[in-house]
Amino acid sequence: MNNHSENQLQANEDLLSAGRRQLLKLTGTGIAAACMASAIAAPAAAETTLNLGDSWDKTFPRSEKVEHKKVTFTNRYGITLAADVYQPKNASGKLPALAISGAFGAVKEQSSGLYAQTMAERGFITLAFDPSYTGESGGEPRNVASPDINTEDFSAAVDFLGLLPEVDRERIGIIGICGWGGMALNAAAVDKRIKAVATSTMYDMSRVMSNGYNDSTTKKQRSAALEQLSQQRWQDAEAGKPALGPVSLELKGGEPQFVQEYAAYYKSTKRGFHPRAINSNSAWTMTNPLSFMNMPLLSYIDEISPRPILLIHGEKAHSRYFSETAYKAAAEPKELLIIKDANHVDLYDQIDVIPFDKLTEFFEKNLLPGANKKASA
Repeated sequence: MNNHSENQLQANEDLLSAGRRQLLKLTGTGIAAACMASAIAAPAAAETTLNLGDSWDKTFPRSEKVEHKKVTFTNRYGITLAADVYQPKNASGKLPALAISGAFGAVKEQSSGLYAQTMAERGFITLAFDPSYTGESGGEPRNVASPDINTEDFSAAVDFLGLLPEVDRERIGIIGICGWGGMALNAAAVDKRIKAVATSTMYDMSRVMSNGYNDSTTKKQRSAALEQLSQQRWQDAEAGKPALGPVSLELKGGEPQFVQEYAAYYKSTKRGFHPRAINSNSAWTMTNPLSFMNMPLLSYIDEISPRPILLIHGEKAHSRYFSETAYKAAAEPKELLIIKDANHVDLYDQIDVIPFDKLTEFFEKNLLPGANKKASA
């Protein structure tokens, strides 16, 4: 081998090594706690028939003020989603409804279910769902996210709610938590049936996967990461299944404070651990970032107007800049609510921190009968 060939080979190896390092940064425990998981494929799930148990399997206590039932529905891509419906007891007439999902790598038995049950106590019919390829929902392979399909999941949830006889289909809103905040905003931009949208501790997953935290990734680093992801596809193709990395949030010491906060929620049986949650017990596929790195979620956020947006974030959250940037890009009516002293995961499960009064006021105001007739024009 001549010197030129040796130098070229070394350059290629250096590029792949740099890509590997950048991939770990982009898809490691920091991104809503994990785009990496074990190298063993997750169990398969049925596409059309999901076996949902009857037991109370949530990470929060059951409320005596609401009725609960497990349901399924199908999105536009034919994927069957699993969900929980929460309905106020002794309610009458057609009620406003909310579809809720998140956090990124969580399941409906965690934050989204807590939000759904609490908002049902306040007079809404709510639906907390597992996005495609995660939790009890269908889709193969497992542990995959998609800016397109997961946006569609929100619209499919609206389909389901609007067909319930107890729901006023002209009064449907959505709530997205963490990485599903960006999906919720994207869904509201394209789906005019969504009359109001709120996000809590929102992540723009396309931005963080493309640019790293605080947009710190250089063009060279991005190119190296894409090279590594491209090579990973060869490995996946040869293996016949997508590879996954180490289980999420297995702390070894020295992790950033926000990663420790994620672990304090997802790994704690006293807070948010759930065996089906990717962030608790598994991780995303290695190639999960690919579509996010090329498809910005919030390109059309200004087109949500004149329907209202409420962005909620913790004052001390490492992710606060996502909501601040989204607020600047959005058109009126919009509101950014910063919760004093709260970090990112405080808004997952801390009842005394999550501003449920504000969420109730926001949706009661904006899901009143006839409140948004101009919005659907």
